Parts: sequence; C-alpha cells; structure tokens
Amino acid sequence: MEFNHDVEKCLETLHSGGVILYPTDTVWGIGCDATNNEAVKKIYEIKNRPGSKSMIVLLADERDLLQYVAAADLAIFDYLDNVQKPTTVIYDGAIGLAESLVNEDGSIAIRIVKEDFCRHLIKRFRKPIVSTSANLSGEPTAPSFAAISPAVVSKMDYVVKYRQNDITPTVPSSVVRWNNGEITVIRP
Repeated sequence: MEFNHDVEKCLETLHSGGVILYPTDTVWGIGCDATNNEAVKKIYEIKNRPGSKSMIVLLADERDLLQYVAAADLAIFDYLDNVQKPTTVIYDGAIGLAESLVNEDGSIAIRIVKEDFCRHLIKRFRKPIVSTSANLSGEPTAPSFAAISPAVVSKMDYVVKYRQNDITPTVPSSVVRWNNGEITVIRP
C-alpha cells in the first residue's frame, strides 16, 4: 500500500505517547492514543484548547464501540448506514479512554471511519485514536494539508506524507447525539 511507511511511523509515534498529523475521512487531524491521558493533554496544549472542550475519537469497526461505550445502543448502526456524510456520534457511558477526553457528563464523541488510511492505522494500533482538527483553538478548520498553519505542523512528532498533495476541499463530520433511539443534531 502507498501509505505503509506512514503507518509504521505513526505506530512508533503513537506507542511512544507522541502526537501525529494525519488525514482522516474528513479533515486533517491531530491525533494520539485515545487511552493515553498524557498524550491527550499534549494535544490540548498544542491547540491551546480549553480542557472542557471535547475531542473526537476514531474507531475502525463497529464492534470496537463495545470496548469504549457502556451499554451502547446498537440501533445507531442502522442510522449510520443511511447517512452519506461521515458522522460522529456522542455516546453516554464512555469507558476505557483517557479521562481528559471524557466529558463531565460521561459522554464521548466517536466516529467509525471508512477511509483506508485511518482504518488501517487504527486496526494496526489496536486502540482508538484522537482526532481533532489541525488548527489552533478558535481558528478556522483547514480544508487541506496546505492550509494548515506551519505553527501547528511544527509541533507534531510525526506528519503523514500520504495525501498531503490532495487539494480536494474537506469538511468536518456531522455530529449527532444518540439517546434511546432519538437523534439530536449538534453539527449538520
């Protein structure tokens, strides 16, 4: 695969508690091991982001959700099968994740990715990865790698080369909250 070298370097970085800049199924993201509290804190510092503002966690497979959400309502997968845009779901009852990722109410935002690079990386890592837009808190989300601030890029432990030249504009995922079969749209 054309991204094997990047995956290997990302795995080294993630296992050592480092931070990566990588393409996701939506925008370029800053990521780390979602179970490593110190790594998560690094991202908050890099982004100059308040700890009260949560970040998204990426998983590769639906079954992985059962490891990180207590009593997940599997009916959400029927909903997700019928949406076109990548969709992040806020679930109640987060478990097994870095405490600084979990909201005060115990919820966590999770997206199951379909993009090849992300799926491959997460499957090889065998843990969830944080994904937050590659910008400083309060600044606009970069629509491509070229638009990411050099100040952000310089703070990464590893920057993925795969898809850096892709200038197709990207947009963040939709965000919904799932509660007993009811959907509340947070970000369309």
